[in-house]
Amino acid sequence: MNSGKLNSNPSALSMEQFLTIFFKGNLCNVSSDNNLLTVQLTKKMDLALMNRPFYWQYIEAMGNVGQPMELHFKLDPTMDKGEWIHFGSPRFQQICTLLKKTSKFTQLYEIVNVNKNTMLQPWLLTNFCITYEGKQIKEELLSIGLNLINGTIIFDMMELLRKTNLQQVISNQCYTISPLIKLSSAYARIEKIIQKHILNQDHQWAIESLQLLKEELDMIEHFFQDTDHKEELDKEKTDTLSRLQPKIKYSVWNGGLLYLTEDFIQNVEVS
Repeated sequence: MNSGKLNSNPSALSMEQFLTIFFKGNLCNVSSDNNLLTVQLTKKMDLALMNRPFYWQYIEAMGNVGQPMELHFKLDPTMDKGEWIHFGSPRFQQICTLLKKTSKFTQLYEIVNVNKNTMLQPWLLTNFCITYEGKQIKEELLSIGLNLINGTIIFDMMELLRKTNLQQVISNQCYTISPLIKLSSAYARIEKIIQKHILNQDHQWAIESLQLLKEELDMIEHFFQDTDHKEELDKEKTDTLSRLQPKIKYSVWNGGLLYLTEDFIQNVEVS
């Protein structure tokens, strides 16, 4: 079985890529100009993100249409205009929470206009969030697709899917084939890739966190050395360890089973 990999160096989605994919996937109009991303929300997304329930209740009571808000995200914090959004910002966390609630798993088919029988192959799409916690918190997103017939792996899968039209029903004249690789096995392969990616990162942040942890624990010991407040000492130590002990966590944000044509991977540049 082919275990070939396309784009074999995983890279995190940029904030612009992530926002574009997220908002376009929710039917919002998105435009980008010189590090400023403009998003025209739909009513559904306005309700989900803008915390204006009374506005929409009033509009509906009056029988009016209403105007969803337009958001302006600056990707460069030095810019004057726009809301600065970054990994870890409140708006980013709000979007993450919404994703977890509404978009955990999907099954979609590539839209194909053909006049002959056309096979669609199954792919497992998995979008991961990796969190590095220590002196500071850093998050990155990885999107990986695995062909459940031949084992081909694609990184930055969501970026590629931006160029592919998908829908919830299969197109006429198309048929699917059953996976040769079980979902559990496919996920295990992807997990190994995530773990390898983590190991290959620069972990200077962890070394700095451990240094700061030692300094703060030494300071706590010094502060309590002439007291009998053992419970308070233990609590301070526990809180400091929880805050500064380096931790790496990863979790699946969402994913899906996608049925795509064989031509799909022709759009992928082999690295």
